[in-house]
Amino acid sequence: MKVLLINGSPHKEGCTYTALTEIANELEKNDIDSEIFWIGTEQIRGCTGCRVCKKNPGKCVFDDDICNELIKKCEEADGMIIGSPVYFAGINGGLSAILDRVFYAGGINFENKPGAGVVSCRRAGASASFDRLNKYFTYNKMPVVPSQYWNVVHGNTPEEVKQDIEGLQIMRTLAKNMAWLLKSLKDEPTPDYEEKTFTNFIR
Repeated sequence: MKVLLINGSPHKEGCTYTALTEIANELEKNDIDSEIFWIGTEQIRGCTGCRVCKKNPGKCVFDDDICNELIKKCEEADGMIIGSPVYFAGINGGLSAILDRVFYAGGINFENKPGAGVVSCRRAGASASFDRLNKYFTYNKMPVVPSQYWNVVHGNTPEEVKQDIEGLQIMRTLAKNMAWLLKSLKDEPTPDYEEKTFTNFIR
């Protein structure tokens, strides 16, 4: 089994990467493979609401950035953990743009895969960012993996993050819970869902 760790920071080996690496090391101890996927710093377009992906599920019509590559990696993984730095009490804008498209176009293929969000902040804004990441999972019928506290590390540099003893323990507990849930769900059948109903508030 494999967990995809998405590094949503523009810094390839910064604070977010440090948190994800702690998770990866603990997953390995629990016999779960992992891969850290960095979203990079190239331009990422936002969702235009064209809805072409609804006619061709699992693929975004725009194929000039990492979106479709990331959709494929998410489909192949058994679970995913998304990490982001905190910018203005929210997740990185580039990460938000790519996740909107990845989960809208490809989310139908992510059902029942355990997911979790991780945020890295210098001081504040972590709770709002953590909440934003969790919305992607709950919209797509994905079990949200818990830890012993909210999944946050503090620090302005990787060295400072490594001094956040509680934060790193939270990352390890998250990894243990992810491994446990993956193993528990391995042979379980998925629920028989009703056809999704959409309603509008304006008639």
